[in-house]
Amino acid sequence: MADVFISYAAEDRAWAGELAAGLRRNGVQVFFDECSLLPGDVVVHQLEAAIRRSTHGIQVLSPVAVHKPWVLQEYAALLSASARRGLRLIPVLHSDVDIGALPFAATRLWVDFREVTGQAFHDKVSELARVILGDGPGANGDSEAMDLRDQGAARSVDVPAEPSFVVCYARRERDYARRLLPALSRAGLPVWSISHLTWGDDVLWTIRAQIRHALGIIVLMSPEAENSDDITREILEGQRHSRPFFPILVRGDRHFLLASTWHFDARTGSLPGYAELDLLRRLQDAGRTVAPAAAPAPAPAPSGPAAARTGPAVAAPVASLVPDAPAGARLGALLAEQEWEHADVLTTALLLQAVDRLESGWLRRSDGRRLPAGLLREVDAAWAEFSGGRYGFRTQRERARPASARHRDFLALSLAYGWRGSVEDGVSEYREFTGPARPPGFFPTLRNPQNERYPDWYDQWTETVLAVHLRMRAEGGVE
Repeated sequence: MADVFISYAAEDRAWAGELAAGLRRNGVQVFFDECSLLPGDVVVHQLEAAIRRSTHGIQVLSPVAVHKPWVLQEYAALLSASARRGLRLIPVLHSDVDIGALPFAATRLWVDFREVTGQAFHDKVSELARVILGDGPGANGDSEAMDLRDQGAARSVDVPAEPSFVVCYARRERDYARRLLPALSRAGLPVWSISHLTWGDDVLWTIRAQIRHALGIIVLMSPEAENSDDITREILEGQRHSRPFFPILVRGDRHFLLASTWHFDARTGSLPGYAELDLLRRLQDAGRTVAPAAAPAPAPAPSGPAAARTGPAVAAPVASLVPDAPAGARLGALLAEQEWEHADVLTTALLLQAVDRLESGWLRRSDGRRLPAGLLREVDAAWAEFSGGRYGFRTQRERARPASARHRDFLALSLAYGWRGSVEDGVSEYREFTGPARPPGFFPTLRNPQNERYPDWYDQWTETVLAVHLRMRAEGGVE
């Protein structure tokens, strides 16, 4: 059986032939048309049969290959086999090329052979063979994955076989991460990072799936991490799904997205000790009790300030999100991609930041009176622009406005905005709250998902919503 089908352009035949020969020397069965076809074979039928038999496909990418009709047909067949029966499709970069020219190729972890020659070429071919034979991920996977994290397209997210502690870090923190990961494993904790990716994996959606179901998210904080859009999105994804955070300060100051969160100080290069490992074990036990993918128990309909709330058995640090760019630019980037939940959490953080309430994570009525009218208008304009007027403060206020600061006014808003179906309905945790049925006016919800680990989250949300909407009723608000 042909383990690997290699697709390439005629102009890349010599290089692709060296790759095929190297894989064969390392024990991989390869279908390489120049060597595998016999006189009299019907080429199209043999190629189709080879793709059907293959468990892996290698697409050699070069500036010429991405424009060749025959290469595009083979790529389409390999992509179809990947989606239909799980063939592992591995893009291989032979030279500088716009990998985005091939649909969905840019989301897969590629093998970078650019400027790799001599013994380094043979070593990398051997490494690729080990991946194909199931002997482990490529050693350069975390580096190549970092080049991929800001690309991709929407798709469903698969559930990992085992929830883990997900370690997020910027490129400069790789050395610390390579010490931390085995230390956590030796302590009996399941861990995952981009170093666990294998060539051919769909990078963005594998990361998203791991974060969505994580036992906890360990963020290595540093100046580079603070400036990383990828780390920002990973934290937002964790917030969206109510994951606990365990930040580790490696260099510089605390990450601006985790400014109010407890952290472990590792600026001397130290690894987490007994006390920190014990905290992680408690989070692990809580994760086994409250499965990450399970629907949480909803909060009952409120009857007043002492309304019942929900939360996991073990409290975890609160991660407050503190954007450091103008509201329109940072919020607009998420809204343009229709990442509504990420933008929703970021909207709450923007308003908290404006009145120095990030550490608390919610707004009092006195805080609402200090909200800048310009910020409210800017946030509303961003939501309205990218949702086509479906979401935003103005859209909400067209449906309902609070008459006072009483809890019954909040109940009326929550019904009008689609946050609950009836007075008797409860409100679930954020990860279930923002489901597919979101009517006009649903966003922004002004919820802080991390606060939902504490008993009074519902009252805090109520106060925050009323503070913002009463501010907009005042002169200078969004009208």
